[in-house]
Amino acid sequence: MGKPTGFLEYDRADGPVVKEEQRIENFLEFHGMLPSEEQQKQAARCMDCGVPFCQAGTMIAGMASGCPLHNLVPELNDLVYHNCFEQAYKRLSITHSFPEFTSRVCPALCEAACTCGLHGDAVSTKENEKSVIEYAFKNGLVKEEVPVVRTGKKVAVVGSGPSGLAAAQLLNRRGHSVTVFERSDRIGGLLRYGIPNMKLDKSVIDRRIKLMEEAGIEFKTCVNVCGNKKQEKAGNRVHFADKVTYISADRLMSEYDAVILACGASNPRDIKAPGREAEGIYFAVDFLGMVTKNLLDSDFNIPANIRDMVKDKNVIVIGGGDTGNDCVGTSIRLGCKSVTQLEMMPKAPDERLLSNPWPEWPRVCKTDYGQEEAIYKFGHDPRIYQTTVKEFITEDVSGDSFEKDKSKAKNKVKHLKAVVLQSLEPKKDEKTGRMMMVPVEGSEKTVPADLVLIAAGFLGSESYVTEGFGVEVDARTNVKTASGKYGAIKTGDESGEKHAKVFTAGDMHRGQSLVVWAIAEGRNAAKEVDKELMGYTN
Repeated sequence: MGKPTGFLEYDRADGPVVKEEQRIENFLEFHGMLPSEEQQKQAARCMDCGVPFCQAGTMIAGMASGCPLHNLVPELNDLVYHNCFEQAYKRLSITHSFPEFTSRVCPALCEAACTCGLHGDAVSTKENEKSVIEYAFKNGLVKEEVPVVRTGKKVAVVGSGPSGLAAAQLLNRRGHSVTVFERSDRIGGLLRYGIPNMKLDKSVIDRRIKLMEEAGIEFKTCVNVCGNKKQEKAGNRVHFADKVTYISADRLMSEYDAVILACGASNPRDIKAPGREAEGIYFAVDFLGMVTKNLLDSDFNIPANIRDMVKDKNVIVIGGGDTGNDCVGTSIRLGCKSVTQLEMMPKAPDERLLSNPWPEWPRVCKTDYGQEEAIYKFGHDPRIYQTTVKEFITEDVSGDSFEKDKSKAKNKVKHLKAVVLQSLEPKKDEKTGRMMMVPVEGSEKTVPADLVLIAAGFLGSESYVTEGFGVEVDARTNVKTASGKYGAIKTGDESGEKHAKVFTAGDMHRGQSLVVWAIAEGRNAAKEVDKELMGYTN
């Protein structure tokens, strides 16, 4: 595929990126695209390797290698190389629901498994994909299929993230009547409120949703399935809807022939340390969503209350993943005084170790856009490794609160006591059997902390939904299904019998993961639902 000698003739070239000094002034996307002629050269680098791991989507050493959607990457690159962008879009659409999302936010599992990357730079498949889908939108090629005949079957999808949208798309194309329920005020789930606008412009979501609506999919926002007011107030979480309608699981199951739970792994992992209840401490996903909602509500004129929340503040981000990095970039755009990112694990090596060979996912240190911006702004990498929180130190600021209910004002976080973790001699947890990082005695250090953002990952699905539908969960609180299946298992059913109408997909099924995995899950779940409803699937 591509040009047989392309990988020898052309060096890898990525699209232009707006410089840090300019991009931190706004929340606009900052990754540009190459001219189509240059993108063709990049596609020419695809080297017609004998075994294209890029499209395998298989697990190697416990990690995904290649695209979970099984996009036929060499074929796509060959079509781009030959300037056949319309055919490339048609090829991509067979396996992929939303290339416009993954080409912006996916870590490119395809590129990590690229044979060309074994001894050089991988083929820029992610940008090739973006060039194809943007060409398709620009030239009016992207259209959602409107079924000629309806089956008479009704499907409810709970959650409008990538897995829910993918399932809704395919089931609607099949002819089923699909309704998507979203508890927030806008459609998109994680795509909307979990990923900052500079990584995924929300207009990209809106243009796809418009097409899906025109094709017959019904979207209902501000609807909390299984929820109630008491539950919404619990946990001091931020919710992105002013007026919410509550619907019971029984009602959905009585009105629809099938229900797909695609609510995500939306239960964030907390930090249990003294002072945790103080003001100024937020879950990262709530913080990012709150910023995005205010940006959208104000037409990107950042409201004073949001800017004042961060401006001239010392920000501490607890967690080193993508969400933590997004918090770093967001805080810088809002004018923070400083930003520090605490990571429990040791720094990953700068290059692959012999114990981590290709085509395994490379376990190497990655400096993402947020860290790059912190280096530009403050002159150093914000990450501190093998460190966690021992205590949140507070001061009394009664009446000076960012919370909506001023009567609940309490102590505000002011400093954070951090402690170094020992990785050489880990201690085994007697209850769980897992290895723990052990604090180093005498290593405590107090640092300023006016705003703390907890980005320590997620524990799985929220219990009020799984309990409402009466479905079993595993040890990680993901909805339990038979291996390789998507039909939810009834609570307490030792025989593992599938629930008559309930299915699951995405992070709610597999745990915290990637957008590309969520889309793959949604497509697979749709296939299983279709077979259940019709006796076969096409």
